[in-house]
Amino acid sequence: MFFLEAARGDDFIGVQTYSRTRIGADGSAGPESGVELTQMRYEFWPEALETTIRHAAEVARVPVIVTENGIATADDTRRIAYVERALAGVTRCLQDRIDVRGYYYWSMLDNFEWVYGYRPKFGLIAVDRESQARSVKPSAQWLGKIARANSI
Repeated sequence: MFFLEAARGDDFIGVQTYSRTRIGADGSAGPESGVELTQMRYEFWPEALETTIRHAAEVARVPVIVTENGIATADDTRRIAYVERALAGVTRCLQDRIDVRGYYYWSMLDNFEWVYGYRPKFGLIAVDRESQARSVKPSAQWLGKIARANSI
C-alpha cells in the first residue's frame, strides 16, 4: 500500500490487473474450485479490475489509468467476454465519479511471456511464429468499435 500512498500528488496511478488472488489462513488459497482458468492459470475474474481501480483511487487520491488488463486464451470469444466484464467495472467506477483516464488492453500482439514463451495468447492480433504473418482477431475489431464510439 505504501506505493499507492507515495503516488499522492502524482499525475496519475497506473494499475495492472488480470485476476484476483485468494488468500486464506495458510497463505495463498489458489483458484476457487470450478472457476474457469486462463492459459496463465489465473482465475477468469475480470471483476478484479474494478476492485483494483477503486482501491488505487481511494488510497492514492489521484486519477487512475489502467495500464494493463487482459486475458491469455486461445478462445477469442472468452477474450471478448473478459474485456466486456472488465469494462463494465470501469463504467461503474466512472458512474461513481472515480477519475479513470484511460484503459490499455494487454497486449496488441500475441507475445513472448517470460516463463511460458509464446504459448499464452494475450494478443488482439495473432502472430504466426513461422511466417510472422499477423491476423486481426474478432476481439480487436470489437474493442476498436468501442474505442471509436468512446462508449460501450
